[in-house]
Amino acid sequence: MALFENINLEKGMYQAKGKSLTDVLESLDPSANYIGTQLENLDAFSRQLKRFDIKVSGEGSDCVEKFFQSSNSSALFPEYVARAVKQGMENADILSDIVATVTTIDGMDYRSITSDPSEDDKSLSIVNEGAYIPQTVVKTSENLVKLHKRGRMLVSSYEALRFQRLDLFTVTLNQIGAYIARAQLKDAVDTILNGDGNSNACKAIASAETGDVSYDDLISLWANLSPYQLNTILAPTSAMKKILAMGEMKDAAAGLNFQGSGKMVTPLGANLLHTDAINSDLIIGLDKNCALEMVKAGDVVTDYDKLIDRQLERATVSCIAGFAKIFKDASIKLTY
Repeated sequence: MALFENINLEKGMYQAKGKSLTDVLESLDPSANYIGTQLENLDAFSRQLKRFDIKVSGEGSDCVEKFFQSSNSSALFPEYVARAVKQGMENADILSDIVATVTTIDGMDYRSITSDPSEDDKSLSIVNEGAYIPQTVVKTSENLVKLHKRGRMLVSSYEALRFQRLDLFTVTLNQIGAYIARAQLKDAVDTILNGDGNSNACKAIASAETGDVSYDDLISLWANLSPYQLNTILAPTSAMKKILAMGEMKDAAAGLNFQGSGKMVTPLGANLLHTDAINSDLIIGLDKNCALEMVKAGDVVTDYDKLIDRQLERATVSCIAGFAKIFKDASIKLTY
């Protein structure tokens, strides 16, 4: 009998601090042991699904009740829910395109670090022999990062779901993940614009012509962000229409890329991202490599007790995260 078939699954596995069920299973049944076998493309959780012959996607996917054929297999259900929600978050996520780093913490209190270099600090002038070397001050932020709990409650009975196919249920869970991702993006945009409570609100410039956005405005955005790189632009629907209508966006290369892949690139080479989390009269330009830090208090969390015991009514799925600005001047907003 294979090692993964001997593991006793129980609720206590969800109580490992800072670890998901998959992490716990990997420690008991390392994937490295399966290199060169038919199971080498599966992680520890997927091997448990195979153990109990549970197919969660594709043609012929099983019903929800397949998870509850035994006490061992029912312990897999909360992890399935969490992974499906996380998949939905990733599918709807553009945070990875604007966040420089992700910090995972065990508690609820976190104080980030910050640096606010002067123009002289940024220039790195020549240092003569024996002369004083300019310093860059890195310190902890005065205020804690505000963490927000985002989630959804499953309001359904086991009886209502037991005969539903898992691939259909996965779609519903994916959508919950998408809701969480959009809420977190809104939190991230708010931090960029208004700061994280440490007097680091976004610097603003105005469009040359009120109510309109021109190519010259994008050049101004690029110039005012220096010495940081303008590699990401966040824009709402109204601004996206104006940018895509620019003559500079209608050249053959830009048009071919947009029509072929749906990816939009500005004439300045920045990644152009569409979001409704910004007011219609704003555009945000930033250097994604040093503007924003995402702080997470763990990963996707489920009411594993209720889910294992088939008490789906009022079982919650949530994620706790917040954002902190790293370099104050690494983002800028354009009003028009």
